[in-house]
Amino acid sequence: MPRWPVALVLLLLAGGPAAAQTPATATPVAGLRGERPIPYPVLTPPRLERAVANGTRTARGAPGPRYWQQWTDYRIRARLDAAQKRLSGNAHITYHNRSPDTLATVFLHLFQNLHAPGARRNEENEVTGGVTLQRVVADGTPIAQAQGAGPAYAVDGTILGIRLPRPLHPGDSARLEIDWSFAIPRSGAGRMGWSRDNLFFLAYWYPQMAVYDDVNGWNRDQYLGLGEFYTGFGSYDVTIDAPEGWVVTGTGELANEAEVLPAAVRARLARARTSDRPVPVLTAADFGAGKATVDAPGDRLQWRFRAQRVRDFAFGATRESLWDAARAPVGDRDGDGRVDHALVNSLYRADAPRWKNATEYGQHSLRFLSEFTGYPYPWPHMTAVEGEDIIGGGMEYPMMTLIGSYTRGTDQSLYEVVVHEIAHMWVPMIVGTNETRYGWIDEGTTSFNEANAVAARYDGGPEAAEAERAGYLALARAGGEGEMMRWTDFHTNTAAFGIASYTKPSTVLRALRAVLGEETFRRGYHGFIRDWAYRHPTPWDFFNAFEAAAGRDLDWFWSSWYFTTWTLDQAVGGVASGPQGTTITVRDLGLVPMPARLRITRQGGEVLEREVPVETWLSGTRTATVTVPAGPPVVRVEIDPGAEFPDVDRKNNVWTP
Repeated sequence: MPRWPVALVLLLLAGGPAAAQTPATATPVAGLRGERPIPYPVLTPPRLERAVANGTRTARGAPGPRYWQQWTDYRIRARLDAAQKRLSGNAHITYHNRSPDTLATVFLHLFQNLHAPGARRNEENEVTGGVTLQRVVADGTPIAQAQGAGPAYAVDGTILGIRLPRPLHPGDSARLEIDWSFAIPRSGAGRMGWSRDNLFFLAYWYPQMAVYDDVNGWNRDQYLGLGEFYTGFGSYDVTIDAPEGWVVTGTGELANEAEVLPAAVRARLARARTSDRPVPVLTAADFGAGKATVDAPGDRLQWRFRAQRVRDFAFGATRESLWDAARAPVGDRDGDGRVDHALVNSLYRADAPRWKNATEYGQHSLRFLSEFTGYPYPWPHMTAVEGEDIIGGGMEYPMMTLIGSYTRGTDQSLYEVVVHEIAHMWVPMIVGTNETRYGWIDEGTTSFNEANAVAARYDGGPEAAEAERAGYLALARAGGEGEMMRWTDFHTNTAAFGIASYTKPSTVLRALRAVLGEETFRRGYHGFIRDWAYRHPTPWDFFNAFEAAAGRDLDWFWSSWYFTTWTLDQAVGGVASGPQGTTITVRDLGLVPMPARLRITRQGGEVLEREVPVETWLSGTRTATVTVPAGPPVVRVEIDPGAEFPDVDRKNNVWTP
């Protein structure tokens, strides 16, 4: 989902707690060392400790020698009924048990049950009936709803459990077959739906295996609408039966291009695959059966897509959208010394004029993010679909994104949401994090990547990062925050969720980069993405990966920023000159300990740099002094002159006589 603009944050704050947060004082805290609380060490959860002991993970934040994860092969055939706004499907699912455990029951997600009557939700959503299961078969045995012992299935909200006819032993596979259907919501949880008679975008639309991992076993958290998804990797062979004249794009590669696209359209698409400039693949003159698609007996076409090593599948169907495409360089994927490319597609209506630049935005996004993350974009295409009125911001899926029209605002506004959604291809689509519980790890890193991409595109300006910091600080000063490590669905309000998931973690990553230095930070960041590509890291793996790269304990940083709502407030307490030099008093008024970096300017222009290390504050004190030798008078002292740390009160960061 897209970055939360500061204006929205301030709007959400209206009517909320308005009083500024009272700064911490120097009063000693009972039972704690010195004048201030000291951050607790970050404790590893027992289940993660067991995983480390079992060799599936390491204390250095990387997969262990015995790491395993499950795999699923999906073969799905779905029929889109455009007139009735309904989808029906048949799924053949082969679930491979790569774990050391024997499984008697398997679990799947039925995300569309968010729209069932009486469903548990944490935000308003349409009630369209949810999923109807017509047939469930396991290992060749028809399964009925649970009645006594033996093979059966049961539905609990958005979770489907299937008790298998025989236990699923390590190294074995279970074969499931499910027929289902549902009415397509107009706007399903802001992430999919249909618009007028032009667009369908289907996401979270099929029975999908829940994750069984080495830390928690089965992950059966309900989909409540706010927190997003945790899904496993697999292969997909998907056929979409759609009316002729409707152009279907989806995750993976189109395997039967000649059967669905006319020769003229295929020729333009082939040209786009080698073009650095956008090529019009479909124009308004191509709309309609026999132009946009081939003529089909029975007025329907079968679109077949294949995808490997992805954690989901989404598709769009449109009949009156323009289609532009061009290639984007993504770096050397295969180590042969040559630059590889991916195709960038944009599908949009003429009524969304800013979208004429969307392909170029996608090209820049893939090129920048492949380099910035240290991991070349791995898939054959990246497709952005203009979501008309289905969605206001954007939503990500492997190789696909659905984004609003953005008829208002600026061209940069559209670029920002395009690069944000494409940045999600790295987290969580490649690095398969648990969004349901820890939304910050994907939204925060994605917002961080977005801010850096915006700075690169728009002449190095820090505006995006500053806007994110301003949003976080506004809520922090109002005392309305929730901890970043709080599970996503359990924040007390929408503002707390947005700040904890998007702007604060992005801001804190910027601060971490300043603490570690560019080279060390990049080593930790790139290493985390590389080590956990197509795997499932926890937040503690994220923490440990940076500590391994830095070669130092950073518990004080993680504990303060991620597990609490403490804030940073460093201040210049005073400046006194004497025959031995000038002594500068630095006060730490907040609760988050961070290095205090000073820029000291003398009369005549000489500039000195000094630092109060974080260890000073970790000793329990709130006051430190820095002395510079005698010389020309000191005329200015500033803490954190580069504004790299999110200080809640920067007015007391500067001293002048």
